[in-house]
Amino acid sequence: MNAPAFLTTRPRRAVDVLDLRNPPIVLAYGIGVDSTAMLIELVAQGRKPDLVLTADTGSEKPATYAYLDVIRPWMVAHGIDFRVCRYVPQRFKHWPPYMSLLENVLTNATLPSISLGRHSCSLKWKIAPQDKFVETWQPAIDAWARGQKVIRLIGYDASPADTRRHAHALTIPSDRFECRYPLREWGWTRDDCIARIEAEGLPVPPKSACFMCCGSQPDEIRDLPAWCLRLIVLIEARAAPRLRTVEGLWRTTTKKRPGRMTDFIRAEQLLPEGEIDRIAHEAPTALRLFQKAAADIPLPERPHLADWISQFNAQLELAA
Repeated sequence: MNAPAFLTTRPRRAVDVLDLRNPPIVLAYGIGVDSTAMLIELVAQGRKPDLVLTADTGSEKPATYAYLDVIRPWMVAHGIDFRVCRYVPQRFKHWPPYMSLLENVLTNATLPSISLGRHSCSLKWKIAPQDKFVETWQPAIDAWARGQKVIRLIGYDASPADTRRHAHALTIPSDRFECRYPLREWGWTRDDCIARIEAEGLPVPPKSACFMCCGSQPDEIRDLPAWCLRLIVLIEARAAPRLRTVEGLWRTTTKKRPGRMTDFIRAEQLLPEGEIDRIAHEAPTALRLFQKAAADIPLPERPHLADWISQFNAQLELAA
């Protein structure tokens, strides 16, 4: 595993340390294998980024949130400025306020856009919040005032899948950011990233994604706790009347799995069949009634959708 050229250039002179014209460096942290390995190696090279930034959709896998409890102390020990940002919806009209991707799709009776063949959920809940945060970050403001770009480090590795993502990223111009891809400059594969994390003495993070993401493999669904599985059933039942081109969160049926995650959960007996039926038949109507009642309440006093979801899960836990 070789370090990239921009990490191993000439020794820094004293004047470099005081050079205020050096553009700030932001590492986009996805809490997954690639970005974790990239961060570890950068710190080992003595070139820690000025800011490590992650965007929380509010609907990540429980294991991803648990990994934050592992990596936060490591970052603190290495003096890393780590921030978490979120997309904050502003306009709710007559809807109960929502604050997560899960709540967004339930409000609109739809699926995450990636399940519908688009990628706007990532743009809305991941990229845009990070851009907005950096817009208020003083080192970025100062750099832009000097006519510089902020350097953004992205954890695409040298695998074929990330090669395609990297090629697409290169087609997107920006007058504010210069994106760099250290893992690709190093030639690191995912296995290299795993090895680097293990060498640091840290556990390997789980695949970073929302728990209802269509990119989830069957084993990932099997590993989810019951409350996540119930919400998957609810998402698909709530969206079902409006679906025309896809079957469910997994889009269409393949040899490996059905198009509906609910059908997989049922076939694998991950939830009791009666519980699945109760959610599918009763919960969407109950949610619509909650929304209708909330519409008559002034926004400052209006209950949030998160309140209804908490009650939904609590009732099913008691009945289990």
